[in-house]
Amino acid sequence: MNVGHDGREFMLMARGAMARGQAGGSGSPEKQRRDPSVTRSMRRFMRRSVGLLLATGLALGPSGLFLRGAFAVDPAPAAPGAAEPAPESVEAIAKRVRDSIVTIRFSGRGGGDQGLGTGFVIAADGLIATNYHVIGEARPVSVELSDGSRHDVTAIHASDRAADLAIVRIAKQGLAPLSLGVPETLLDGAEVVAVGNPHGLERSVVAGRVSGRREIDGRSMIQLAIPIEPGNSGGPLLDRQGKVHGILTMKSLVTPFLGFAVGVDQLQPLIDRPNPISIDRWLTIGTLDAKEWTTLGGARWRQRAGRIAVEGVGTGFGGRSLCLAGAAPPPLPYDLAVWVKLDDEAGAAGLVFGADGGDRHYGFYPTAGKLRLTRFDGPDVLSWKILEEAASPDYLPGQWNHLRVRRTLDGFSCFVNDAKVFESTDKGLGEGSVGLAKFRDTKAEFRGFAVGAELPQARPPAEQLARVAGLVHDLGATSAAAPADLVAALITEGSSGDAALAARADALDREAKRVRELMAQVQAKRTVEALAKEAAAEPIDLFGAALLVAALDNPDLDLAGSKHDLDRLAAEVVAAVPAGADDAAKLATLNRVLFTELGFHGSRGDYYNRSNSYVNEVLDDREGIPITLALVYMELAKRLGLAMEGVGLPGHFLVGHAPAGAEPRWIDVFDGAAILDRDGVAKLYRDLQGRELTDDLLATVSAKAILVRMINNLLSIATREDDAPAMHRYLDAMLAVDPDAGRERVMRMLVANRLGRKDAARADALWLLERAPDDIDLAAVHRFLEALDQGGR
Repeated sequence: MNVGHDGREFMLMARGAMARGQAGGSGSPEKQRRDPSVTRSMRRFMRRSVGLLLATGLALGPSGLFLRGAFAVDPAPAAPGAAEPAPESVEAIAKRVRDSIVTIRFSGRGGGDQGLGTGFVIAADGLIATNYHVIGEARPVSVELSDGSRHDVTAIHASDRAADLAIVRIAKQGLAPLSLGVPETLLDGAEVVAVGNPHGLERSVVAGRVSGRREIDGRSMIQLAIPIEPGNSGGPLLDRQGKVHGILTMKSLVTPFLGFAVGVDQLQPLIDRPNPISIDRWLTIGTLDAKEWTTLGGARWRQRAGRIAVEGVGTGFGGRSLCLAGAAPPPLPYDLAVWVKLDDEAGAAGLVFGADGGDRHYGFYPTAGKLRLTRFDGPDVLSWKILEEAASPDYLPGQWNHLRVRRTLDGFSCFVNDAKVFESTDKGLGEGSVGLAKFRDTKAEFRGFAVGAELPQARPPAEQLARVAGLVHDLGATSAAAPADLVAALITEGSSGDAALAARADALDREAKRVRELMAQVQAKRTVEALAKEAAAEPIDLFGAALLVAALDNPDLDLAGSKHDLDRLAAEVVAAVPAGADDAAKLATLNRVLFTELGFHGSRGDYYNRSNSYVNEVLDDREGIPITLALVYMELAKRLGLAMEGVGLPGHFLVGHAPAGAEPRWIDVFDGAAILDRDGVAKLYRDLQGRELTDDLLATVSAKAILVRMINNLLSIATREDDAPAMHRYLDAMLAVDPDAGRERVMRMLVANRLGRKDAARADALWLLERAPDDIDLAAVHRFLEALDQGGR
């Protein structure tokens, strides 16, 4: 049943709702200045009743509008002018651009080249454009020019991980930059030329055609009928006049003769507003805390979002590389455990224990679909002894698996997903360190590493599994008992029996889908309850609450790990403050470390990505929107004893600071901590909204208001993407923070109805009728409830 009301009625239902300006999203002034249509769209979005928008999308069914295109940029009109110059030959283009094409290499831990790609000069004073993945995060990078000279990169001038773009700087003048074109003018079918270093064959040239435009991972890409090989990434895509229209990327390769390029227009924001990071600081991004971990044997061990990831071949025999915990394990007996996921089951990665800090240790790990227990007595296979190896039905290929070792005075037991697979009394090695290991060219992720006297089981106990199974057994079709000789019995059913089996399989698929949806609802509800508890606290742990907002979409988020990441960053900032520094010196240090040295910056090229609203990812990527950058900034300022408050300027969140005995100032963290006086804020607001600033817009906002605004940003994106389940999560979270919000209650009622959650929609309607918020048309709510009841449960 779909409750059918027209949009006008729901506009009345939520009239005046947008008067609550504090819920406005953080807008991008740069985007809006470049394209007035974006400003108009944002204003329309802020003025309209979200109840109306939801009603047209929810109450009218799938054909509703749902804010599609609210933030779309109108295509630029074709520029008038003289006719295009005659196309050059491929040979002429290759000769002309040769000196502008460079080879980019990044080094492995041992100092040798680990990766190779292409780049091209965009400024004579040493700026080179390439792909982000070409420069190898936190690795020394060098650039080889056409004359064979090699130059170390001195800074990462600008970067955008999501767009896979980077600009690096070398200390070299007089380079030959290429001209940048306008990708919109490059028509489908147009002849293009690509230059790169496929498989290390430097400055190779290939001609092809544009075959279309495609959206890849949410990004508009130029589709090419050109063979793109390893080493081509970062090279320019040129038109027949030699202008750059795109940057080739290996990451989007589909077939050998079908590749993709990032439009060069996505490079322009990085050119206009760079976020430079010195190479010294670049080398620290994502590195493990040396106080907590020691890595041995090369490979690339990184930390992100509470997980440890490893890739690359270790320098040890068989590609072995270790990552040992800095803390010693407790006295025997103890448990050691971790969750591990391999990118390829042919690889190997898992736990180590009894490590001497060199080549000797035990290892328990999956490899080639089996579990293996090995004693490593030296540097190569001749000194390694496989103690046990076996397949296990409890191991889940391609998924997260929990490994645990129980070590006692008598030996040790090894478990996968709580099922014992090995037991050993081997005494060849002593106690030693514990940690992680990888072998061969394995890419692996680890999470939840733990050591303790007795660790809890990873999987739910059998009685809980049975209890939950009983609760959800009605979600799918029932199953009949299988006969003793199942295959023989089914053969007699003929082809119609095959159809029956297919129907049964489809029913099980539907059941599995519904169980996963139920799991997502349970996880979200648990997070919302935690958020409600946090929002009711006094004072609110704003960073902790913001992590819970991120956990709405990332239920596996390591909350404690992300708080630890903030603590590490705060310790670095505090350590950089000179002794006896006053507030001005502390503020200058905070700005220098955060924005100049560490490269925190506003996300201009990927502004409406949900990751910008996840504060843990803002820490990891050093990129965000005004409100999340401001939240991190205020948390760090608090550690320095600086009084900072959030200022909810519509469309662009600011940080307010009132130094003792001085005029108040406002800090624009989206713009590298630019410090503004009132006139500066007025200009920013005028450029952003086209209106004059009033004093009430400079009022500081509460922690609750900041949370509501953060959630509203996510809600706006979900509304634009027509993602009803996400909208419901965000509305649940909003009402957990502000239970009396009538507008959000109307919205949740409508979303619940669309999702078929009739009881939830009815409960919200009854709440509205009982509480009678001033800005809600109760007659419209009555009509909604009547239509809902007439349709049945």
